[in-house]
Amino acid sequence: MRLLEYQAKELFKEFGIKTPPSISSKDIEKGRKDAKELGYPFVIKVQVPVGGRGKAGGIQKCSSDDEFELKYPQLLNMSIKGEKTRAILLEKMADIEKELYLSLFLNRSKRCYTIIASSEGGVEIESVKNQTIREVGLGDVDTQTAKEVANEIGLKDSQEEQFVDMLQRLSKLTIEKEAELAEINPLAILKDGTLIALDGKVMTDDSSNFRHDELQKYQEKSELEKQAEKSGFSLVELEGNIAVIGNGAGLVMSTFDLVSDNGGKPATFLDVGGGATTETVYEALTLISKMKRVKGILVNLYGGIVKTTTVAEAFIQAYNNNLIDIPVFARLMGTESEKAKEMLKDTKTKMFDSIEDAINGVVMEANK
Repeated sequence: MRLLEYQAKELFKEFGIKTPPSISSKDIEKGRKDAKELGYPFVIKVQVPVGGRGKAGGIQKCSSDDEFELKYPQLLNMSIKGEKTRAILLEKMADIEKELYLSLFLNRSKRCYTIIASSEGGVEIESVKNQTIREVGLGDVDTQTAKEVANEIGLKDSQEEQFVDMLQRLSKLTIEKEAELAEINPLAILKDGTLIALDGKVMTDDSSNFRHDELQKYQEKSELEKQAEKSGFSLVELEGNIAVIGNGAGLVMSTFDLVSDNGGKPATFLDVGGGATTETVYEALTLISKMKRVKGILVNLYGGIVKTTTVAEAFIQAYNNNLIDIPVFARLMGTESEKAKEMLKDTKTKMFDSIEDAINGVVMEANK
């Protein structure tokens, strides 16, 4: 999930990373109130989940009511690279001396975070030749490493201290929110010598967002997710091809991690919950059937309050109604599990005694 700039800056503020005074809005009435509260001059910034706002005219200076009344509606109705404006950020103008670049990203192939910093900011990092790159493991960035990075991009004394503090706070944010990327571009040195995050980008890992209730307010729910909520169960739609179904967030969470660790790409985080019925499980399968990228379904169910036979009956109905025709890999334990296995014996559901074997099966199927 890519956060909008104002959302990224909310996280920056939570972790003590200095940003300019700013207020977000989605309509001109609130925008007018925000303009009075903030005071002129300020910058009006389009909020879209893509780059290139400046070149497209999505960032405008504003110094009067007349300018505001002209520019706010224009930017609110703007589209950039096919993305419509989702919000507007009013932000106080900063007295900039120099612009830097700083980011931390998760390097999955090396299982570590990588720092990228540069004495040139405000542009796409790919176009900058003068880069400092440092691999730092999966833990917090230590003070010595942060100092070395600061020195390599030409910072000393007070500015070095501020940079070290900001980098370590950015590292803490990245780890605690399980972010794939946290970027400050530009990281500005103001004329009074202080450092401030003028723009921010945070990308969280979709496969870990369910562990962070505080991030849900930033999640724009798909139509399938909205339908699931109305039907009384939890579904998070992802970009993979394995639908993961279980009962209880903890069980689904651990299953989810095992799938990822074994090279699988989950398409759903689907928790049928403690009050699941045959009808709600059938509705869950109906939603999965609409996800054409799904190549396999993984079921990890421990019968307690929810009987495994309840889930088995829903699958049988789905098969009979030709709702699903993709392979299902299931591990059923607990209340009435033997009966449930018997019910599913002659169906497309492949039964396993261990979740590891079920995961190996579904991953192989999905990777064909």
